[in-house]
Amino acid sequence: MDSLIFALGAVAPIVFMVIIGYLLKKLDWMDARFARKANKLVFTAFMPVMLFLNIYRIEDLAGVNWSFILYVVIALLLIFFVSIPFSIMVASKKNRRGVLVQAAFRSGYSLIGIPLAESLYGTEGAIAATLLSAAVIPLFNVLAVVCLSALGSEGGEGVSVKRILLGIVKNPLIIGIVTGLAALGVRTLLERADIAFRLSDIGPLFTILQYLSNLAIPLALLVLGAQFEFSAVAAMKKEIVFGTAVRTVIVPVLTIGIAFLFFRDRFGPAHFACFVAVFATPVAVTTVPMAQEMDGDVTLAGQLVVWSTLVAAISVFLASFLLRLGGVL
Repeated sequence: MDSLIFALGAVAPIVFMVIIGYLLKKLDWMDARFARKANKLVFTAFMPVMLFLNIYRIEDLAGVNWSFILYVVIALLLIFFVSIPFSIMVASKKNRRGVLVQAAFRSGYSLIGIPLAESLYGTEGAIAATLLSAAVIPLFNVLAVVCLSALGSEGGEGVSVKRILLGIVKNPLIIGIVTGLAALGVRTLLERADIAFRLSDIGPLFTILQYLSNLAIPLALLVLGAQFEFSAVAAMKKEIVFGTAVRTVIVPVLTIGIAFLFFRDRFGPAHFACFVAVFATPVAVTTVPMAQEMDGDVTLAGQLVVWSTLVAAISVFLASFLLRLGGVL
């Protein structure tokens, strides 16, 4: 029951923020032009700062169980490659294919992953989830650029290695992550030299970074609601059902199930808490601004976030309940 309550508590704020954004649109307080500009602002400014701070807040890289991180990375890569042919078969339009692939592998880990892991296994779960974020978040963004570029937009250029590489290098989210890793490396070197300096020591600068970071998710959710159209469901029903089922049913059953059946002696409870957080959570909110910037189908991306979020409360509950029943949580 605690897991169900937490799962509902984790996804309910997301759902309500989307509803508020939808109501703002209906009241004509947020029009399509504003939503597009706000989405771009989230993608180019607020989310890069959020990712930078998430990476920079990692405390200690010593004593990491690299095998559990390797398992997640391999699983995400397999999901990415396997979902490509299925997405091509399902999607009727080219600019929907990359969006479906992105929905298959990219969960809402950066938003609710760490608090979910902490709820499932306390401080150890939160520490493991934070360390995992250093590998998962960059991988999410690189793969997103690759699939949205390589699978092409409607009437787009198709596969272009140059375009993919430029998309990775110029992607604001990846820039935020790389900058965060660099800052974390500098901080680690200073600590080894017995120099206890952190960005938080520069009070005004760190406060500004926190302000910008805190704007990312709320604004992204409001914009998502403002761009949501119920009338679009019928036109892309097949894609919505496919994307939601893959994200909330197929991926968690396969990845967590394999870890339980074959690797439960190698992985501890904190690791399984992370598996629930990275594999069973809904499609990431960040897929929407990413799709907009990469010429993907923004409407489909928004639909997948909304519907997978509604279903994810059940998938998270079932995953955590069964793992506890199996004695690994």
